[in-house]
Amino acid sequence: MSAQRSDRRIGSSARNGSKRSAATAVKVQKKAVRTKSYKHNGELAADDGRGSKPLRECTEEALRGYFSTINGHEVAGLYEFVLGEVEVPLLRTVLEHTGGNQTRAAEVLGINRGTLRKKLRQYHLDT
Repeated sequence: MSAQRSDRRIGSSARNGSKRSAATAVKVQKKAVRTKSYKHNGELAADDGRGSKPLRECTEEALRGYFSTINGHEVAGLYEFVLGEVEVPLLRTVLEHTGGNQTRAAEVLGINRGTLRKKLRQYHLDT
């Protein structure tokens, strides 16, 4: 694995040897007037107890495991199922991070506030 790729992982050592936390991996400026907009351009990673692993690898492993256990049965609606499995914790975590402020949550997610509200209703998270 290249040093550049490992630098992008949340919680991994940066090239200069310092530790990055999840809070600094996705930079959020909390000033009322923002002069810069920060975008996350690294990989999201999960720690499975054996080390940090990019979210895409976790997803691929989970899907491979799913397909290996269906024993030849037909699969339908997988796309919506996977999106729901990812979107629900994403929405909950971002809302928790923003203290329930939907305007800020939509900004963090990079989506319109109306879209966020629609997704919250869709997953029954609007209560």
